[in-house]
Amino acid sequence: MTIRALAMPWAAPGERTYCLPTSVLVTLALGEAPEAVPSLIDVRRAHAAPATALDGGAIDRIVKRYAGDARVARVHAAAASWNRPGRRHRHFDALEQTSGVARTFVLSVAAGTPVGALAQALAQIPTVVSASPNYVTVSPLGAVAELEADPASDDAWAPRLMIRGPEALAYEPGDSATLIGLVDSGVALEHPEMAGRLRAGFDTVHLGNDGVAPGIKLLGEHRGYDTNPTDHFVGHGMACAGIIGGVGVRMPPGQAGDSQIIPMRALAAAKLPNRATPVGLGAIADLDAAVKLAVDLGAKVINLSFGTEDSALAPSSPKPHAETVRYALARGVILVAASGNNGRETDYWPAKHDGVIAVGACDAHGEPTTFSTRGSHVALCAPGERVLSAGLEGYQLVTGTSFAAPFVAAAAGLLASRASRRAVPLTGETARRLLTESAQPFANGTVSGCGTGVLDAAAALIALDALIDQERSEESSEENDE
Repeated sequence: MTIRALAMPWAAPGERTYCLPTSVLVTLALGEAPEAVPSLIDVRRAHAAPATALDGGAIDRIVKRYAGDARVARVHAAAASWNRPGRRHRHFDALEQTSGVARTFVLSVAAGTPVGALAQALAQIPTVVSASPNYVTVSPLGAVAELEADPASDDAWAPRLMIRGPEALAYEPGDSATLIGLVDSGVALEHPEMAGRLRAGFDTVHLGNDGVAPGIKLLGEHRGYDTNPTDHFVGHGMACAGIIGGVGVRMPPGQAGDSQIIPMRALAAAKLPNRATPVGLGAIADLDAAVKLAVDLGAKVINLSFGTEDSALAPSSPKPHAETVRYALARGVILVAASGNNGRETDYWPAKHDGVIAVGACDAHGEPTTFSTRGSHVALCAPGERVLSAGLEGYQLVTGTSFAAPFVAAAAGLLASRASRRAVPLTGETARRLLTESAQPFANGTVSGCGTGVLDAAAALIALDALIDQERSEESSEENDE
């Protein structure tokens, strides 16, 4: 979802996506990134002071003209140096360099800076690959809080039965070595449904009170990089976590079986004008930092139930999350994203990026919902209307493509577990093909812009085994011929 109702005098003309008033993201060309600029986590944890210059040339002169002084830090830490406080900007490897994550910086500038104009000016410099404001995405939650769950009810089981979830879990129970990253609003660590399902996670949220517009009220903790991904206010991430990994105390069990979740809190809790319930609010830099860290922590699948609408970006703006998507895919991670909730044919990022499995929502009848965002990039649909899942306390009914995506992420987790059990590496491309080709047709036939049909988790697993058997049979035949 995109925030459009707030005035942004600091943004570029025509900008309709909310962006932070004191932050600009810049990615430099390969070979142009200075080595001495510290990583954001070290700056925020006071292990290093931010740099005051980026290139000593054209970039710094433009920043001086528009903003005066600036504080500069790398958005990401090097995987090889994560445990080296104060030196996490050192030893980026080849994939980190070529994907761009090693070359992406955040410039913190004074309030009143025209960050939109600054980004547009920086984008004209030959050594700059991309420059943009630090956009903010928001994840809404349609839910009934404090629901008295009945795990045996037909309504509770209907979404799981639609995707043949019980058959899939009977066929492949999942593997605790398969890790699913959940980049969202955080989780309730002590919820009974999460018992034994969570690995250590992280909190990358850093939205100071002076970094948002008047009218936005931030709730709870929103300033620290730490190892506590707890959500106290929103529940969006908790609903996704329950769909993926709930143990089945008072709801159907999560569809990823014994797979483990890495909870990454990248969405702060916030109250928006004219909205009664809190939402998850996340800056692009914080979301990207969480995605990269989930990759570096070993996630094989990452669920991304957030997005920025393309039509709300300034025409000159780069597409959000491009560097982290490239990095994750290069590391062999399966990325699953919600398609969006506006009911039109629209591009949302990261769902639109090549290699990402974009998921729409279907209703109880196996038809795409009216709110599910369409597009040629949408791969398939999954249940996304009145789905029973865990809440911050108790249970909730949730609706939206945000909650269709975790069904597919969970199915991808089962595919990864099955492939590992049979000693076969699973690529994101293969996972996407298995999921889309095995999907059930929509109840009333083909629907344009909603993918190949409705997720069938059991059929995808059977198709994986058939593929492995075929490849091994062909390999054996070739060996016999020799």
